[in-house]
Amino acid sequence: MSAYPARSLSRVLDDFGPTLLDLLYGAPEAAAELGGVGIHDPYDEQHYPDNALVLGVGVQGAEQVAGLLRELAGRAAALVVRGPVADARVLEPVVAETGVALLALTRGASWAQLAAMLRTLLAEGDFGGADEQTLGGVPSGDLFALANAIATLLDAPVTIEDRRSRILAFSGRQDEADAARVESILARQVPERYLRIHEEHGVFARLYRSEGPVHVPAPTFGDEVALPRVAIAVRAGDEILGSVWAALREPLTPEREQAFREAAGLAALHMLRFRAGTDAEHRLRADLVATALEGGAGATEALGRLGLRDEPILVMAMGLDPAPGERGAAGEEGEDHARVTAERQRLASALALHLGAVRPRAAVALLGEVAYALFPVSGDPAAARERAVQVAANFLRRTGDRGGAVIGIGSLAQEPAALARARANADRALRVLSEGRTGKQVASIADVYTDALLIEMRDLAAAHRDELSGPLARLAAYDARNNAHLVETLRAWLDAFGDVVAAAASLFVHPNTFRYRIRRVSEVGRLDLSDPSERFALMLQLRLTGRYDGPQGGRRGAGGGPAEAAPALGPSSG
Repeated sequence: MSAYPARSLSRVLDDFGPTLLDLLYGAPEAAAELGGVGIHDPYDEQHYPDNALVLGVGVQGAEQVAGLLRELAGRAAALVVRGPVADARVLEPVVAETGVALLALTRGASWAQLAAMLRTLLAEGDFGGADEQTLGGVPSGDLFALANAIATLLDAPVTIEDRRSRILAFSGRQDEADAARVESILARQVPERYLRIHEEHGVFARLYRSEGPVHVPAPTFGDEVALPRVAIAVRAGDEILGSVWAALREPLTPEREQAFREAAGLAALHMLRFRAGTDAEHRLRADLVATALEGGAGATEALGRLGLRDEPILVMAMGLDPAPGERGAAGEEGEDHARVTAERQRLASALALHLGAVRPRAAVALLGEVAYALFPVSGDPAAARERAVQVAANFLRRTGDRGGAVIGIGSLAQEPAALARARANADRALRVLSEGRTGKQVASIADVYTDALLIEMRDLAAAHRDELSGPLARLAAYDARNNAHLVETLRAWLDAFGDVVAAAASLFVHPNTFRYRIRRVSEVGRLDLSDPSERFALMLQLRLTGRYDGPQGGRRGAGGGPAEAAPALGPSSG
């Protein structure tokens, strides 16, 4: 923890540098207490707080920076500009002249992220405390230390929970509580049966309406023995951040109730600090991973900050493949969006933990609906891919089937510029797995390359609004009119390499019946089945329309079977 006051420039650099900020020139220890954060806008009149930390968004080049430094002289403590700054050496005398320190925001970090974190840090100076490094004598943002402090005040084991009743932190002495509390600690989530009974009895409604402690009688579930609870909401203004729960063996005295009220106010400050730090770290890591995956000019620097410079990297892409029945009649609109989002975040965090144990420098970030991992490898590329597939498969085995996750692995990126292609190939492999074309949960693009090409060809045909055409169209039309099975017969014959006995057995018909049908296939479709080019064209069309997929082929629909394939593939013709 920093030894500097919260509202000092030295504290800002101590907390945020060099991850977010680098000091280019100036003496931070000489700066007075910061008055707040200001954002420079060249097209508007500026009203900065006294001794402000100014964010120079869009200020580029030594000339612009020097002009702004002179403009801020006597008004600001420091100026932050996007790094790197060209010809930065010429700015050193300007900094000495104006007394305004010059800081650089490292590439990959966002201005919004920096502004939010600065305001959170500087706000701590508004709160009194026994120590500048603490809030109420507890290390800032340390929710476990806070839980232990509250437990000491109440003489009862305590949990700190978020709005979804997930356990953020807990005190010691949980063995003095009951089985439900122990179950909550182990799962880091209050059991569903207790949440239901709390909702039925209006506990959460009273909790979030009340400014003080809410007493909750012990619920009964068969032979389970539970202790009464007392809970209090944790607020920051009008926002409910969560709640603190204590398991009681004896009622609280009036003095302890008052201490609980005061502790809730302190908990709000700690939870804000904890959330700001955690969110900022996740956002920065996501920004760095996203910058690296773009493969552009900033990829090398982003990889350096992630500790992955000059290493071959495999990109993993993890997505959720919702199990049958999880989609409502309206598709995506029928899903429980909050549940799916929470599950994605849970799996992304678990993947980061798993890969960190295997490759400590691996970086994971949830970007939209996909969690991407930068997985450093060494040695032979084929062996590296096999190792990555094994690591990913081990992870999914440990998480079980509840998440329904699939992981696609892209091509090997030997240099930063190749990361964009590696990501694209990871996305291609992920799409194949998500459509259920292989029945696998993990695959590299090398393993599913043909399936990926077929999907892309299908997309192209759909984009061109192509329709089923040629011999296959004639066979499908004949089947529709006569309730025949000519397309099915053709597929079985192609699958069996022309072996009539094996093909007939696959359809459970007599070989003579099958021979008759295959002759009708040639007649109706006007086909020459002895022509290898014609056979290849038929096999390709069958696969692109989904008529070649087995029981696991095609996108799973609501009932788990193959979904309707695109009626594509070829220009409209007879």
